[in-house]
Amino acid sequence: MVDMMRETLDFFAELHDNNCKEWFDLNRKRYNAVRQSFIELTLQLIDGISEFDTSVAGLTPADCMWRINRDIRFSSDKSPYKNYISAFIAPHGKKSGYAGYYFHIEPRAHDDDPIWVHQLSAGVYMPEPVVLQSLRDEIFDNGAEVVQAIEEARGFKLYDGDMLKRTPKGFPSGSQYDALLRHKHLFIMQPVDDKFLLSKDLVKRAVERFRTTHHFISILNRAIQYAYEEMM
Repeated sequence: MVDMMRETLDFFAELHDNNCKEWFDLNRKRYNAVRQSFIELTLQLIDGISEFDTSVAGLTPADCMWRINRDIRFSSDKSPYKNYISAFIAPHGKKSGYAGYYFHIEPRAHDDDPIWVHQLSAGVYMPEPVVLQSLRDEIFDNGAEVVQAIEEARGFKLYDGDMLKRTPKGFPSGSQYDALLRHKHLFIMQPVDDKFLLSKDLVKRAVERFRTTHHFISILNRAIQYAYEEMM
């Protein structure tokens, strides 16, 4: 596992500098080996997380991983491939809209954006409007529990990018949890380094860190489930 993780880091660092079809075709066998290794890693993460969060039990790596090809139809960046590999382990899979556990490997960050680095994160990104409204209702009604859950997630920090400048409509301004209400995404993240990824007990260490985020995930998914039930 350590050797394949080192190859994964090398591959994506090189892809960052050679993001074109010609280079990728010449290195496709390397990518296939890297991808297979990450599939095995994802399966181990699913098994480990399932021990404390049964809502993700039974997921497969295919439920949690994406293709390496980028959707460039509406992007000014026409690079054909993602410079990273990742898995999102959430109830019913990556496209379900539920909060979950995200494992991301990206050797070279871009645009000085802290969201794009090696990281573990937990939560929900770009929730649809009805879900975001339910999440904000949860924060307004149970803000103390939300704050406590974030504090329980040792080493994680709430992502504070892309926030509203004002309190969202329907909530009183200046409340105790005003800053939380202005978030458009609700996830906590923890950057990790190459040393962490190359550790022999990587899966164990990642699972234990994700374990500290379970309370936070449970609160979010309680609100998300309520929103989906109201939509039915």
